[in-house]
Amino acid sequence: MSKYILSIDQGTTSSRAILFTKDAKVVDTVQQTFPQHFPNNGWVEHDPNDILQTVLSTCKTVLANNQVTAEQVIAIGITNQRETTLVWNKKTGQPIYNAIVWQDRRTSEYCEQIRSDKLSKKISDKTGLLLDPYFSATKIRWILDNVTDAQQQALAGELAFGTVDSYLLWHLTAGKVHRTDATNASRTLLFNIHQQCWDEELLTQFNIPHSMLPEVMDSAAEFGSTSSEIFGAPIKICAMAGDQQAALIGQACFKEGMAKSTYGTGCFLMLNTGDKALTSNNRLLTTVAYRLNGRVTYAIEGSIFMAGATMQWIVEGLKLLEHAGDSEAMVKDVPLDHGVFLVPSFTGLGAPYWDANARGAILGLTRDSGISTIVAAALQSVGYQTKDLQKAMEGDGLRPSILRVDGGMAKNNWAMQFLANILGASVERPALTETTSLGVAYLAGLQTGIYKSTEQLATMWQCDRRFEPTMSIDERNDLYAKWQHCIAQVTLSNNATKDDC
Repeated sequence: MSKYILSIDQGTTSSRAILFTKDAKVVDTVQQTFPQHFPNNGWVEHDPNDILQTVLSTCKTVLANNQVTAEQVIAIGITNQRETTLVWNKKTGQPIYNAIVWQDRRTSEYCEQIRSDKLSKKISDKTGLLLDPYFSATKIRWILDNVTDAQQQALAGELAFGTVDSYLLWHLTAGKVHRTDATNASRTLLFNIHQQCWDEELLTQFNIPHSMLPEVMDSAAEFGSTSSEIFGAPIKICAMAGDQQAALIGQACFKEGMAKSTYGTGCFLMLNTGDKALTSNNRLLTTVAYRLNGRVTYAIEGSIFMAGATMQWIVEGLKLLEHAGDSEAMVKDVPLDHGVFLVPSFTGLGAPYWDANARGAILGLTRDSGISTIVAAALQSVGYQTKDLQKAMEGDGLRPSILRVDGGMAKNNWAMQFLANILGASVERPALTETTSLGVAYLAGLQTGIYKSTEQLATMWQCDRRFEPTMSIDERNDLYAKWQHCIAQVTLSNNATKDDC
């Protein structure tokens, strides 16, 4: 008898397979990391085979470890790193280039070359996004321009484009299905979020053939079934969503005005705006939160490129810690106003600055500064960047009084208390912080009838801990003013460097 849901969570640094029971309890999790490739300054790539093989391996392992057969799995849900771009041959399934990761900034110059007020407005009006290397369209353009004969193959209908969800679906179904969902489509710079279709005018602008693109489905839908050879029997794939939208669903933010912030590799603050696609005046993004039964729910989103990745750099780059989890104990006695600020703009600054050329800096170092101070500054940088997003949302007339948090960094009590302090808002951490995988498990359950409604899902959310602000308004404002001064130093330094060249 079928009684499990299998979630595939394909992230920026690792792939995970999570086995859930029907009542959304975690049975087991298997995770595998894979290499990051940095061929040039600001370039970030993944080997597509690493993505695929770690997904297959983790799925097979979690099933084997729990003696679960394919027949016992009701459905699969897929959540994925968004914007990361793959192009492959439709006949062979082989990628023609590495996956270009969402963090990659190689198309910055191209964006500047084609940028105009008219084009920027057109892109914003149609997609809710900004003309930026972050999104998929310019990455597709780069591949077609730089891989031999790629443009000709694309025009001949021989190539397929997909974000990671589409690439996995293609291979899980043995090349039979080329689909994506509305949340992932909304991050490509090619999808009209109001008309819910690929936009022909934008395809022409970027010279991308329509034949490359996947069919766009609801987030909960019949996407296809896995090939029998993979798991021994077919398993239905009934849910797909980009990781941040999946986290919004996993956090049960189904009501207009509810917000969540996910602290994974990056940080993504997303606020549900209901059936209204609100336009930000503060360089935030309008995006599809989810699409169910043909009905679209929208969100406003602020994206930060470096959160958990900052701590990864502290561990692997500077080797100040053996494990990121050791940071809480190390910084517990560090005063909040220690004078050191780490601006982690290693791959540029995201919202609301959108400075692709900014680079990281540590400011305020003195002879008294030590390892614990730098680690504290790294943790605080995540809170300060979230404050940037909060201020931008306030400028748009949006301010959630409660922020639900998830992701690996949400487990750090010191960091979450600082977050509540610097935001001046309540921060709620759920009992299950890995909400991306839970979100697509929920979606798969909705599609297969296990769950009846989003209202039912909302009753299943449980709070683990609530952090309340304890910092005075004056302290909060003083610290944030110092952070903004550091941001100005980074962007001014970057501009001076460009002017000197």
